[in-house]
Amino acid sequence: MLFNVANAQSLFIVSSPDGNLQVQLSEVGEAVNYQVFWNGEAIVNSSEISILPGTASKIQGSTTSTKNETWKPVWGQFSEITDHYNELTLDIALGEASAKLIARVYDHGLGFRYELMGLKAGAEANLYCEYNLDGNDSLYFPSGENPPVGPLAINELAASDETPKLRMPIVVETKKPYLSILESDLFSAPAFDVISLSYDQNRSAIVSSNTAQVAEEKLISPWRVILVNEQIGDLVTNTVTLNLAAPNQIEDPSWIKPGKTMWDWRVHGYTAPDGFTYGINTESYMRFIDFAADMGIEYFLIDDSWYKKVTPANFELSEKLDLQKVIDYAAEKDVELMLYYDRRHGEYGDEELFEYYKSLGMKGIKYGFMGQNVPFSRDAIASSAKSQLLIDFHDSPVPFTGIERTYANAITKEYCHAQQDSRKAFTPETFIKMALINAIQGPLDMNNGNFDLSGINRGDREKGPKITDSYVSTVVSEAARTLIIHSGLVCIPDAPEEYLEKADLFEFIQKQPVGKWDESMILDAKMGEYITTARRQGDSWFIGSVHDQQGGTLDIALDFLQPGKEYQVTYYEDTDETHGKTNPEAYQVRSGEVKKGDIVHAKMAPGGGHCMWIRAVE
Repeated sequence: MLFNVANAQSLFIVSSPDGNLQVQLSEVGEAVNYQVFWNGEAIVNSSEISILPGTASKIQGSTTSTKNETWKPVWGQFSEITDHYNELTLDIALGEASAKLIARVYDHGLGFRYELMGLKAGAEANLYCEYNLDGNDSLYFPSGENPPVGPLAINELAASDETPKLRMPIVVETKKPYLSILESDLFSAPAFDVISLSYDQNRSAIVSSNTAQVAEEKLISPWRVILVNEQIGDLVTNTVTLNLAAPNQIEDPSWIKPGKTMWDWRVHGYTAPDGFTYGINTESYMRFIDFAADMGIEYFLIDDSWYKKVTPANFELSEKLDLQKVIDYAAEKDVELMLYYDRRHGEYGDEELFEYYKSLGMKGIKYGFMGQNVPFSRDAIASSAKSQLLIDFHDSPVPFTGIERTYANAITKEYCHAQQDSRKAFTPETFIKMALINAIQGPLDMNNGNFDLSGINRGDREKGPKITDSYVSTVVSEAARTLIIHSGLVCIPDAPEEYLEKADLFEFIQKQPVGKWDESMILDAKMGEYITTARRQGDSWFIGSVHDQQGGTLDIALDFLQPGKEYQVTYYEDTDETHGKTNPEAYQVRSGEVKKGDIVHAKMAPGGGHCMWIRAVE
């Protein structure tokens, strides 16, 4: 809608389809400002947004549109996603240049994108956006291999001489609702780097600012995104960033299969009950493959050290391993293989790398230490797709929020603090925070699902913790975490023998249809304290809960079940004796029947968890 206000300036308003979320844009001085309202109350105060800061912006006109369609992702938390929004496009004069500012508003979020025209190649643009929040709002955000930061009030930032590095996604806790500040579809904006966030003391606001060199006649920016939900857990299943991402670019994605993978790296040095010690060798890898084949685990990931040195177009393989024998054995057992690679031992050549992996019969690549190099990472995603390879990014990569829609072979990424890394930070509380912060930007490779907690804490592994007795968790919590953290590739990091020893508990992991979910929801969550996640495929539900080191009981209402249906449930639970520090491997498995409306009292030990597998009785 277009309004003429008292001072004769123009106010442009676009609301969400349900009318609860509203964005107002207007000229303030020589800049374009926006405000965001939720149920009539401001949640983002007047904030500047521009593509050429310092250049006078003049709104020349506007158009509006609406869309209400559904689309099917290749894999994900949902089998079908509704793309329903109202959109306002402003035509803006910027000196000799011009731009379109697109404001797209959904029921639970919004996105801003610029299209800039008329600048000469080599000119510089700057996507600038302020987020003017209330001083009492609190922030949470990732902090690499340290625990996420927060709660940190805006007023604390304003009063501090030193501010921590802000990283996306930022979670904002207001009086009501919750917000998340991030971006989407960076892949489609090759001139731009990852969103750069900071607190501007002069503006008293969070700002994002990214420069870009103009290379073509039209410059397209990423989407600057604000998610809005009443419950904090709903930010994790919010589909706005996926809807804003470019549609699937792979002509035939049928080769892309989400699933679970065994992984060798954290098992090195483990001695099995029969006396065999795992390492980088053919027999170890054949054991992994045997277990994967027997249990229906789709993949086996071989990590670093399968090669010693790399030169252009050549890998010098480890003499400990007969790689071809492992490849042949995996093919015989119908288990797909993935191989790790990074450039610390030399560069093979990226143009040839992915075709080489394909020639080996690999299904995917785990690419390490790519860092925040956006062009390099973008090329790796596209090149791996061309060679029909899945790609898993290791070690704080470019987030590329929404990329799993555009290039579904980007199956997961370690945009988090992974299990057994930097143990000082990995606590039950940190896990819950990452599940409610880092996971908003997309799938995570966190390596949950350790069952030999006592052995790991003793220091029995070559790649285990440097500080013994520092891993606080329970085996039921570990099982629950594999469900809570969404990923297209769930990497389970323990030895086959440990899963076989607890086969009744491993069933919860084994039966999960990873990445093939029809529906996902966070039933209950509180930052740093607890979270309960439910995912459905067909008439089957998988529900996982974890608690902080205080432990506690969560009442889980089964209101999501179908009325009139009978359901069988398997409970995977901590016992009265279980404790995340002193008795982490005690658990029980029992069966029962449930129906819609029942309430399950999920009791969890300190650092513990609770799992349910519910399926309709035929």
